[in-house]
Amino acid sequence: MNASETILVVEDDGSIREFVVSVLESEGYAVSEAGSARHGMVQAGALKPSLLILDLGLPDLDGLDFLRDFRAWSAAPVLVLSARTQESQKVAALDAGADDYLTKPFGVPELLARVRALLRRGPAATGEGSPLIEFGEVRIDCAGRRVEKGGELLHLSQIEYRLLLALAGNPGRVLTHRQLLTQVWGGKAAENNQYLRVYVGHLRQKIEADPAKPRHILTEIGLGYRFLP
Repeated sequence: MNASETILVVEDDGSIREFVVSVLESEGYAVSEAGSARHGMVQAGALKPSLLILDLGLPDLDGLDFLRDFRAWSAAPVLVLSARTQESQKVAALDAGADDYLTKPFGVPELLARVRALLRRGPAATGEGSPLIEFGEVRIDCAGRRVEKGGELLHLSQIEYRLLLALAGNPGRVLTHRQLLTQVWGGKAAENNQYLRVYVGHLRQKIEADPAKPRHILTEIGLGYRFLP
């Protein structure tokens, strides 16, 4: 039991959320809760939780998209609670950045055991990143899902936004074509490099001062892309 370890529960079903929060608080954890993706991301940005417990069936955004956004700036462990039982759905959640997956209904002992196991990874596993990412004239507010350039709101598609977060959340690292395709489109698109080239081009048009000579999204020939802030 450690009250300094904050757990954020993002679950739209009020009865399940209340039950999970009650169980965790009875074990001495500090717990915050949210019933929607938008509220959950604001809470995550403000609290920087030690552990995120996430339902996938949120009313305003699919849980996988929430997870990808969260992973762009935080390495805190994520436990998915979901009624989705198919293996493909579990694989998709793990590929999107989940650390563990617990199907509903679940028992209290198993829930607590999985929470303890994830928290045992210690401070090195939890994210200390900021939900605000800034480079050049561009400012990404991950909590508000807003991107601005020179103070003006940029209108990005969902795919463009996910791709930007995947890149900007890993500054200096080469992300392979497969890694980006899996993170942004899911495992089924992992071999389609044409998707990636098209959307990288779109993104450069919107964020680079000179898209023909990009400073931020660099091509690593034969490998993938590198983001330089």
